[in-house]
Amino acid sequence: MFTPADHAFMAQALRLAEQGMYTTTPNPRVGCVIVKDGVVVGEGAHLKAGQPHAEVYALRQAGEQARGADVYVTLEPCSHHGRTPPCAEALVQTGVKRVIAAMQDPNPKVAGRGLARLAAQGIEVASGLMQAQALELNAGFVSRMTRGMPFVRTKIAASLDGRTALANGDSKWITGDAARQDVHHWRARSCAILTGVGTVLADDPRMNVRDLAYLKSSYGRQPLRIVIDSSLRISPDAKILHGGNALIVYSSNPYNKLGVLQQTGASLLEMPNDQGNVCLKSLLGVLAAREINEVMVEAGQGINGALLQHNLIDEFLFYYAPVLMGSAAKGMFEIPSLTDMQLRSQLQITELRQIGNDIRLRAKPVIATPET
Repeated sequence: MFTPADHAFMAQALRLAEQGMYTTTPNPRVGCVIVKDGVVVGEGAHLKAGQPHAEVYALRQAGEQARGADVYVTLEPCSHHGRTPPCAEALVQTGVKRVIAAMQDPNPKVAGRGLARLAAQGIEVASGLMQAQALELNAGFVSRMTRGMPFVRTKIAASLDGRTALANGDSKWITGDAARQDVHHWRARSCAILTGVGTVLADDPRMNVRDLAYLKSSYGRQPLRIVIDSSLRISPDAKILHGGNALIVYSSNPYNKLGVLQQTGASLLEMPNDQGNVCLKSLLGVLAAREINEVMVEAGQGINGALLQHNLIDEFLFYYAPVLMGSAAKGMFEIPSLTDMQLRSQLQITELRQIGNDIRLRAKPVIATPET
């Protein structure tokens, strides 16, 4: 159905979409290429919510050459009025011949209507070309639109024997400079960074994005920094609360600290579960309602274990350092002791690469299918 040339032009559109990797939130990352007689005559990428979509930039560049041309776009053109006019209508008015989308838009306001609008006007349409790559690019947006939950990526730095901190809590630094620099790229693409009060008390981290050159052109966006702190043990002097854009999620206030913590500029959200802890699943639902697409978790074994037990992790990002720390050091996930090998959490490795002297391993949970 799709030719080698179709694949090449869609690959170019996907590379354009990556230009919005750190800046489009809460919108999806989208790229568009317009081709006339085998030659690219227009291209564009969506860069920021409220600014023109990728198709608009590409159409402007193509001008009159867009008439009768083929359009390759990484996400189905929108068909509704949002912050900007519908792109499907712009394509119709320009008189393009064919539109190929990598994937349909999961947004219920679109969900096939954009392609249907184009087809109704006699424009040839198709979708599914390099869909896996397009889904990967917008995993958070797709998750929010289809599940009402952000995409949760848990980052863990560990020794080769799976230890994340010494028994006394010391964890600086397990991995090297290159791995820690790589983490900032993942933070930058995330809408929020989530950690626990234990990590804050032990390390006093800032949990922000820094020391990356592209930030100069990323409109100064910093992810929302979220601290899970059931009983509000955090100090108002904690670095993570400095600079604004911080959220403390709690379940009780035994130390009467609401007032002093509010004075830091941080927002506070009470969200208890039946056990008196923070309800993580409800929190993720609230974050999705606030248009949070991707959440990066950088926490200790308690938060990691709770997320794992409730099947709330969509991707694991492990950084393994070539060191050993021994059985007394802290592990990755605090979960009840398993009594049956069938209870293991099975993962699928999706990427393995060396970062400096360390190894970065990406994996996703294997969804169990019922036996028939």
